[in-house]
Amino acid sequence: MKSNINIELKEYKQYLLNIKELFNYSSKIIYNGRNVIKEIKIDNQLWSVKSFSKPKNINRIIYSFFRDSKAKRSFEYSLRISEFVPEPLGYIEFYNSKILTDSYFISKSFDYDFTIREILFNKLDNEKIEILKDFAKFSYKLHQNSIEHLDYSPGNILIKKDANGYIFKIVDINRMKFHSLDLQQRAINFARVWLRDEDMEIIIREYAKIASFSYQEMLKFALYHSRQHKYNANFKKKLKDRIKNVRNK
Repeated sequence: MKSNINIELKEYKQYLLNIKELFNYSSKIIYNGRNVIKEIKIDNQLWSVKSFSKPKNINRIIYSFFRDSKAKRSFEYSLRISEFVPEPLGYIEFYNSKILTDSYFISKSFDYDFTIREILFNKLDNEKIEILKDFAKFSYKLHQNSIEHLDYSPGNILIKKDANGYIFKIVDINRMKFHSLDLQQRAINFARVWLRDEDMEIIIREYAKIASFSYQEMLKFALYHSRQHKYNANFKKKLKDRIKNVRNK
């Protein structure tokens, strides 16, 4: 077993060590897919616990000996970019004969109101425009801190409204790059958000104004890569559906 805990939350160490039992006992499932996220309550505080899928085939060797687990990366990246993510508690890994079997990442639950996915197909009213502009400001701040979220997608951008506007947090951060981003790289980072062209225009206009970039140049890159991502995703889905239909005949 390997683990590490946020030094600011070390009083929760015993809970971290017992997280497998706490996770299995909890019935509050937040997400159930390749990975599973559950919410647990400890000392009147809600925590999000992400159980990563067990590595298969060659990945069992890679994640056991050569590469940090997704749980460990999630924790270490969270500490590094703490301003932009829910507060991390820690991570823990379990091994069998030195081979990684189970891994968990724990963070404080962020009481968000919605993800950016929920507003994507709303009509373009003043509230939506305000959210998109605030999202542009948040994204600019991320990029200025040399942060590139490689899965900057609708479900991974959490939003909470408060008296001063909107608070944004990012999740699912085990795939990140830390480097200085140029105009093109910043524009491309919006490709996976699945924005309408009119929404992208609002975001890029606000971003370009803050960054003193050329709006037209940045928009050109952003729209091209956004449309390309949608085309590729839709093509893959159609191809999978065709293969499934052929197999079912």
